[in-house]
Amino acid sequence: MAIGSYGTIRPSDVSPADVEIIMNYTPSRDVTDAFVLTKLDAQTILRPYFENSETGGNSGVEVLGGLYNLTLPASQFNALGFYTLYLRAAQIRTVITDCGVLSALPNVKGLVIDLANVPTQYQNKFVPQGLVGFRVEYLNPDGSKIPNFFRVITSSFYCEPVVTNEVNTQQKSIRYRYVDGSSNLLFLTLSPSSSPTNKPNATPFIGQPSQDIIISNTFFNPVKLEIEMVEYDISSLAIALYGNQTKSIDDGIYTIYDSANNIYRQYNLYEVRDQFNALLYEVRQNRNNNIDFSKNFTNITT
Repeated sequence: MAIGSYGTIRPSDVSPADVEIIMNYTPSRDVTDAFVLTKLDAQTILRPYFENSETGGNSGVEVLGGLYNLTLPASQFNALGFYTLYLRAAQIRTVITDCGVLSALPNVKGLVIDLANVPTQYQNKFVPQGLVGFRVEYLNPDGSKIPNFFRVITSSFYCEPVVTNEVNTQQKSIRYRYVDGSSNLLFLTLSPSSSPTNKPNATPFIGQPSQDIIISNTFFNPVKLEIEMVEYDISSLAIALYGNQTKSIDDGIYTIYDSANNIYRQYNLYEVRDQFNALLYEVRQNRNNNIDFSKNFTNITT
């Protein structure tokens, strides 16, 4: 029997609001210390493409997954050298209000997040089922992130605290229940959060109250781009090699023209001789600050 192969990778149709772009600049590959990271505004420089009738999609409303236009602002990409861009999921930094259980289902454990502790621009995601599939990473008290440890959100609903009596004691305990209307608290269930059947007391760690966490989407894998800003590109080198050129015999002015026959570069050509008139050097000197516009290609050839 034949075994079919199934593709599991799909192009992402992520919104620029869900992307963070981190930039690092270095003037050369030899400079690897004391670099400075800068955060760019992804919503300004990243733009999705949309399907149209030619691609078989709904024109102007259906995002063409996986294809985006990245605009490099001249104010920040204005020096020669290497720019490394790191595109990652937007990180929502907040704090765990409580680690609780549901009053109706005591075996269901989860995190309680107070929306007042969520940055304003991300509060629209903290709605019922708005965070399903998001990743939760945990920070140590010193601010460092617990390496290679995360949980995945499986559900998110508005909740409110309720006071219930413990089964065998007179003490009261705060638990939570879902509410249909809006609330300033969100209850997140995570995976894994339940103990394995072969060791019921081994409860997985899902966080603790007042612990800082990072919530980020899993819509796409992080991407690294390296951009080199150079003085000359392929087009300018082609002009120097294959463009029209003239040399004035009288004054030794050597002129190179672009594809539209505009003056692109201009040089002085001359020879250096010794006191016995023996040729020592042939010199080509740049005239960038003293261009002779009378050497226009049209004037010379007509």
